Amino acid sequence: MTTAVTSGVKVSVETFYRPDQSNAQLEQHVFAYRITIENNSEGSIQLKKRHWHIIDSNGEKKEVEGEGVIGQQPVIASGGTYRYVSGCNLDSEIGKMYGTYEMEKLNAKEKFSVKIPEFLMIVPYKLN
Repeated sequence: MTTAVTSGVKVSVETFYRPDQSNAQLEQHVFAYRITIENNSEGSIQLKKRHWHIIDSNGEKKEVEGEGVIGQQPVIASGGTYRYVSGCNLDSEIGKMYGTYEMEKLNAKEKFSVKIPEFLMIVPYKLN
């Protein structure tokens, strides 16, 4: 698990290879990742946008931006946690992702950026 803390907001990431959805012969590899966002700041925050950088070991780079996550713009109370699972398809056996969330402090209507730590996605047999 990798973790980063920005302005009292802790983002942790766990990754999982999905062999049931992958096809190694066609070089299609599917990974899931679980994100946990803990609001250790004062006051409620809302996740407004995401911005991802996705890089695979073939050198292909992609950027993904959008509103919220998995169709939601969750509000996280002070001391609260929000968790979601999403996924990524790679054309290689190794890749990485990192990025930022745009959050808003609801009491001040002030936007700020929260770091999503870099995490690796590696097909398990590559680690042997």
